[in-house]
Amino acid sequence: MSGRIDLGLLVAALTAALALSPAAAAPQAGVMDARAQIAAAPSATITNGLITATVLLPEGDKAFYRGTRFDRSGVVSALAYKDRQFYGPWFDRISGEVRDFAYDGDDIVAGPNTAMVGPADEFDFDTPPGWAEAAPGGVFVKIGVGVLRRPDDAKYSPFRTYDLVEPGRRTVKIGKDAVTFTHTLAEPTTGYGYVYAKTLRLPKGQPRLLIAHSLRNTGTKPIVTTVYNHNFLTFGGAALGEGLSITTPFQITSGRPPSAEAAAIRGRSIAYLKTLRDKDRVSSSIEGFGTTAADNSATVHDDGLRAGVTFHGDHPLSKMQLWSIRSVVAVEPFITLVVPPGQEAHWTYAYDYAAA
Repeated sequence: MSGRIDLGLLVAALTAALALSPAAAAPQAGVMDARAQIAAAPSATITNGLITATVLLPEGDKAFYRGTRFDRSGVVSALAYKDRQFYGPWFDRISGEVRDFAYDGDDIVAGPNTAMVGPADEFDFDTPPGWAEAAPGGVFVKIGVGVLRRPDDAKYSPFRTYDLVEPGRRTVKIGKDAVTFTHTLAEPTTGYGYVYAKTLRLPKGQPRLLIAHSLRNTGTKPIVTTVYNHNFLTFGGAALGEGLSITTPFQITSGRPPSAEAAAIRGRSIAYLKTLRDKDRVSSSIEGFGTTAADNSATVHDDGLRAGVTFHGDHPLSKMQLWSIRSVVAVEPFITLVVPPGQEAHWTYAYDYAAA
């Protein structure tokens, strides 16, 4: 399957099921234009009449994202509400020579493992299941990616590309207002196996995106995993900064506050004090949250653009942090899951969009 699927032209009740190729996809090599790569990637368009979203499909070598860091399902390359765009590429080019991201003149260049867009999930930024037990040449599991090979004794790095030994089986079910991804993986030598499902749905009559996940442990070992959403919010490519704020339900403290000239913590908010240019960066740990899911929420709003998004999660936070450069702002909520063999975990995020 290739090209763009516009389900808005189909009968509202139409659904489709795709069995995706299990072939291992190599990360991007060389230097490529990010927007051209997205345009060429297989995708599905979903809509509820208020919101229209483009969801990229994880179809082997045709897929946009081929790194070994982020969950490959549910990649949102564009989401429009009223006349506002909320997601899109925050980098200009992709290069296999770049570890994380770098600047080249006026361009931002992302490495193949960081070149992700939209509200993207990553499991186990620090240590994936099976990594600690794997000797060089052995294998470990990156949830949402597959079975990877540990090449040496170096510390695990999400920015490093690892050989994909077993991609598992992926299926996708597409409807007019929803897409469901299922990733089934088994690695008996490590004791890890799972069925991971992720549904993106646009509820009728609401400017809302629901992202519902389930993780069923089919292996013999408990799955202890920390997952976060990177939330690559771009506001349609507008320069970010003065007038932008992040607001939480709790009083914000930070052991790693933002630089004083760029942003300030003010009670429950972080306020940007300048427009970000060139290599400016605003980053901070966001602390002060409690032990209930009520604090797993944040609003990112740009007064100048008169647009914003609020997310709500249904699990308590284990960590939250902020990262932003001139082209993107990311408020990242982390949760920790413990899934014994034979059991299943569920978690959901609701994203509410606002535009004047």
